[in-house]
Amino acid sequence: MPASPEDLFARLDQLGITHQTHHHDPVFTVEEAQAVSRDLEGGHSKNLFLKDKTGDLYLLVCLEDTPVNLKELKKKIGAKNLSFGKPELLIDTLGVEPGSVTPFSLINDGEAVVKVLLDSRMMEEKFLNFHPLINDKTTQVSSEDLVRFIESCGHNFTIVPLDAP
Repeated sequence: MPASPEDLFARLDQLGITHQTHHHDPVFTVEEAQAVSRDLEGGHSKNLFLKDKTGDLYLLVCLEDTPVNLKELKKKIGAKNLSFGKPELLIDTLGVEPGSVTPFSLINDGEAVVKVLLDSRMMEEKFLNFHPLINDKTTQVSSEDLVRFIESCGHNFTIVPLDAP
C-alpha cells in the first residue's frame, strides 16, 4: 500500500524536517500549477518519471521553467534512449498517479530502484516545493532537507546541470 500524504508528513516530522503545506485545486501540469495561488516561497518543480531502453528508471527533479531535452540528458547520465515511463509503471514503482510525480514518492520505492536526478540550478534554491504524493497540495522543504529525505529513503542522487531557460 503506497504511503499517504499523512504518512509522508509523519516521516518528515520523524526526520526533523520542517515543512509547510498549501492546499489548492488539483493540478496535472506545470501550466495548471502556475495558475493556482502560490503562497509558498522558493522553487516550484517539474518532476519527470523516465525509463531507458535497458529498463533503468529515473526521476528527474528540476525547476518548473527548466527545458528538458531527453537526448541531451541521456548523454549526461549515460542512459540509452530515454522516454517517459508508463502510468502503470509509475504507480507500481512510486505509488503515485500521473500529475502527482514528486521526489516525496521515493518513500514508496523501498528497493531504491529509481535513480534520482536533481537539477543543479534547482538545488541552489533555499526552499523547494513539491506535491506531497497528491496533486491538490504543495509542500515546501529546504533543499538541504530534500537531500536528507531522499537519503532516508535509501536513494543516492546525481546532481545534473540542465540548461537554464
